[in-house]
Amino acid sequence: MFSIGDKIVYPMHGAGTIEAIEEQVYSGEKRTYYILLIPQNDIRIMVPCDRTEDVGVRGIIKKTDMAKVSETLSGKSTEMAKVWNRRYRDNMEKLKTGQITHVAEVVRDLMRVDREKRLSTGEKKMLSNAKQILISELSLVSGKGTDELSLLIEQQVMA
Repeated sequence: MFSIGDKIVYPMHGAGTIEAIEEQVYSGEKRTYYILLIPQNDIRIMVPCDRTEDVGVRGIIKKTDMAKVSETLSGKSTEMAKVWNRRYRDNMEKLKTGQITHVAEVVRDLMRVDREKRLSTGEKKMLSNAKQILISELSLVSGKGTDELSLLIEQQVMA
């Protein structure tokens, strides 16, 4: 169970801070929810407390784990399918895990593919979303701003 003020990651949306824990009644059923504020895009998400494991909610990484993210970003690209829709499906599965190294792999691989040839519209949107998810967590861990982290990611991927 998390507490108010805890920083957590909600897969496919990014990292934020629990600003409240509330009981709500929907369809006659009373449930307890975390109210998560994701500052990157200024949205609030209600996450059922009893479903956090099912949806992959986790605490943010420790500052010491940022080196692993840097290694992933600058590491060797993953062998990917040549056909964009198969690549898209594989990358979507990685993003759904919510694991920061998987998100970093998607960012790295799509940025490199985009450098060599243009990404499809769907993959461009996926890359943008994956970068936002990655930056949202790294920002909460490091205290660095979005622009600084975006530049850092670019430098690590393209090195």
